[in-house]
Amino acid sequence: MDAASKKKLKAQAHSLKPVIIVGQAGLTDAVLAETEIALNTHELIKVKVRAERDERNKINEKMCTTTGATLIQSIGQIAVIYRLNPKK
Repeated sequence: MDAASKKKLKAQAHSLKPVIIVGQAGLTDAVLAETEIALNTHELIKVKVRAERDERNKINEKMCTTTGATLIQSIGQIAVIYRLNPKK
């Protein structure tokens, strides 16, 4: 994804609220299933990850590789991910 597309998606994500929250249990199958549903519905979502920095990076990476999404931005506990829905 090129820089202009990412910049546009960051601007769109600015007003969004986190749809998925990863808590103490970490990245479970249920969280991944909900992430799939949210990506199919919205394409662009915010995820709040409650963990330390290194763990957050691992969770964000695993979430993106498992769902086939692209990490657009990660600031603190909030990550913005995007996956194009070809049916839309």
